[in-house]
Amino acid sequence: MKKNVVLKIVLAALLITVTTGALFAGAGRQGGSSGITPITMLLLGNKPTNGRAEAAIAEINKIVGPRIGVELKTQYIEWADWQNQYQLTMASGDPNIDLVVTATDWLYAWELARRGGFYALTPELIQKNAPQTWAEIPASHWDLCTENGKIWFIPEDQYSQYTNHGMYWRKDWAAEAGVTEVAKFEDLEKYWDAVKKNHPDAYPWDVAGAEYADLGLIGGYIQGKNQVQGIIGVATGNFGIFQYNVSDPFTVVSYYMDGNDLVDAAKLLDRWGKKGFWREDVLNYRAETRNLLRAGLSGSDQHHTQTYVGLRADMDKEQPGSELQMYSWGQEIKNINKDLLTHGAMAINAASRNVEKALQLYDLLRNDKQIYLLYNYGLEGKDYLVLPDGRFSRPAGFNSINDAIDTNFWAGRMDKFEPAWDDWWSGRIAFIDNLNSFAREYPLGKFAFDNTKVAAEMAAIGDVCATYIPSIHYGKTANPERAVADFRTALRAAGYDKVKAEIQAQLTAYKNSL
Repeated sequence: MKKNVVLKIVLAALLITVTTGALFAGAGRQGGSSGITPITMLLLGNKPTNGRAEAAIAEINKIVGPRIGVELKTQYIEWADWQNQYQLTMASGDPNIDLVVTATDWLYAWELARRGGFYALTPELIQKNAPQTWAEIPASHWDLCTENGKIWFIPEDQYSQYTNHGMYWRKDWAAEAGVTEVAKFEDLEKYWDAVKKNHPDAYPWDVAGAEYADLGLIGGYIQGKNQVQGIIGVATGNFGIFQYNVSDPFTVVSYYMDGNDLVDAAKLLDRWGKKGFWREDVLNYRAETRNLLRAGLSGSDQHHTQTYVGLRADMDKEQPGSELQMYSWGQEIKNINKDLLTHGAMAINAASRNVEKALQLYDLLRNDKQIYLLYNYGLEGKDYLVLPDGRFSRPAGFNSINDAIDTNFWAGRMDKFEPAWDDWWSGRIAFIDNLNSFAREYPLGKFAFDNTKVAAEMAAIGDVCATYIPSIHYGKTANPERAVADFRTALRAAGYDKVKAEIQAQLTAYKNSL
């Protein structure tokens, strides 16, 4: 039995556990005999091992213990198999998890809410226990988190970011071969040719293959050729194959199923794989590509703008003269969306025994500047310095790979508390301003797909995607055109038409409700 099917069966079975746990989830029920209630926050990312997060949280607990009677703890879903592990953890009904970092576009927020994984919040409960958060979030933003009269999560709506993906490339390595820009998808080839020729100790893109088959090259190719974007919340397994044309966001399309773009992409990627732009064993290779980029052992890395503007400053220090650039998927036709306000959000676990205390702690993590800076940036004098002009700096010898705090609070960051750093890349503002000049709002912000009628088919489609897309993406097929044809045949056999029809029916109903 395939992995995605197993996951769906396990989730269905564990739903009973979640529902039962939720029945006994008492708002404000205290745990522990000391009068201090432990509150555990579920995070995404690899658990830090350098002691910096522990030191910061220890200082926070010296404040929140006397103030609201809680002790902050953290639990990490690590990046290896994070999609499945996150959902399984939420389905387990573990009452020891209280705060949950979530999102509607990449962390299954609506799916989990409907599955009974989140505690149903009310305005009164939030006003009582998180009054600053309630007061600062406008009603229209609360509405984005509301269904059936209940608020299911709290939006990270006051933090500016772009998480559109693309490929980073080194301007110095490009210039060595006379390459002046990577302005469209195909330009990656001439850059990677240059890296392959001039830097034999580095791979053009030393990627861990299992990580980027969805957000990587196929999606980038399609987005650069067509004014098309993915429909959020209709992923099949770990892959998003259902899309909308920008000119008509209420009609479902799929460039994975229809047209020649996937065939053309498959042929191009087959050529790139044969050129050795990534490792021969890419599908089984595991490494931190970003660290290899910083060490001069990878010519590229793939992620989003938010990562890029910080990484650019790091690369200027660690690889002087590299002048790291970013080619954004779709930039050649200005096909980029702005972030959702619910790209980051905080929910309360349905099985939590400490709902009120969890909300009280979240209100402080989000709105108390001292606690905010401790959690996100650590201890002044050890993790950062404050300069006379108010900017932040790093202590001598600080290394972002070894010394980062990595507390990953992606569910309540606030622009007003974010420090300016002395080593910020000077082009940061101009880069963001350029995106602001043309990036669009996502037009389906509150569309929340209910997969109840097609859950089995979506699981089967996800399994098909996991079988075919990685090998197509990295040029590991005997015949790319035949591989795409087989993929599409398998999609149809798995129930593609039924799923597409159901998405269309719900999109039409959503349109009619506006």
